[in-house]
Amino acid sequence: MSIHIGAPEGAIAETVLMPGDPLRARFVAENFLENPVCYNEVRGMYGYTGTFGGKRISVQGSGMGQPSLSIYVNELFRDYGVKRIMRIGSCGSLQRDVKIRDIVVAMSASTDSSMNDITFRGMHFAPTAHWGLFARAERAAEKLGIPFHGGNILSSDIFYNNDPEEWKIWSSHGVLAVEMETAALYTLAAKYGREALTILTVSDSLVTGEATTSEEREKTFTAMMKLALETAAG
Repeated sequence: MSIHIGAPEGAIAETVLMPGDPLRARFVAENFLENPVCYNEVRGMYGYTGTFGGKRISVQGSGMGQPSLSIYVNELFRDYGVKRIMRIGSCGSLQRDVKIRDIVVAMSASTDSSMNDITFRGMHFAPTAHWGLFARAERAAEKLGIPFHGGNILSSDIFYNNDPEEWKIWSSHGVLAVEMETAALYTLAAKYGREALTILTVSDSLVTGEATTSEEREKTFTAMMKLALETAAG
């Protein structure tokens, strides 16, 4: 067991899907995995292992924000021998052509967080997806008939920004969407020499003001879930 994950040795698969919402982890396990077994309930951050397409896969909640995700990613890579993590989360669109419920696959992640500034002593690291996983996701999307947007996203530490117009700086430089975790995930994957990819569903739009409900975010973003599972099993 690690500090924040109460799983015994061997309980977690080499491939982990990671939603921020632990209830989304439970939803994926109960609706998509065969014979899911709950291996973690510490702090209500559910983790399950089952099979999909004959491959053993785990799904583990991370909580919101880069500090929370970093705790679970560090422990999964360091203590449980996990080889790849795919974040499945929600995001806010920063582009007019990236619409509600569209899928975004993050090639890279810009950030306003100070976490990497501390790690790299003021130098600038470019958090980037694992190319092999991105290519597998592209093939899986074609197989499933799921269109997606691929490109740079923003991982922000601030949900309620004092400057409601700041997102326009990122939008004007082609950043597709904003969320709160991916830059940390990609950085830790690079540190440990592991694979990482983020697949997101647009839950709201900073451009149009449209938004989905919390229940919709938990239970209806199934195209993203199917794409991640097909990528994991491929």
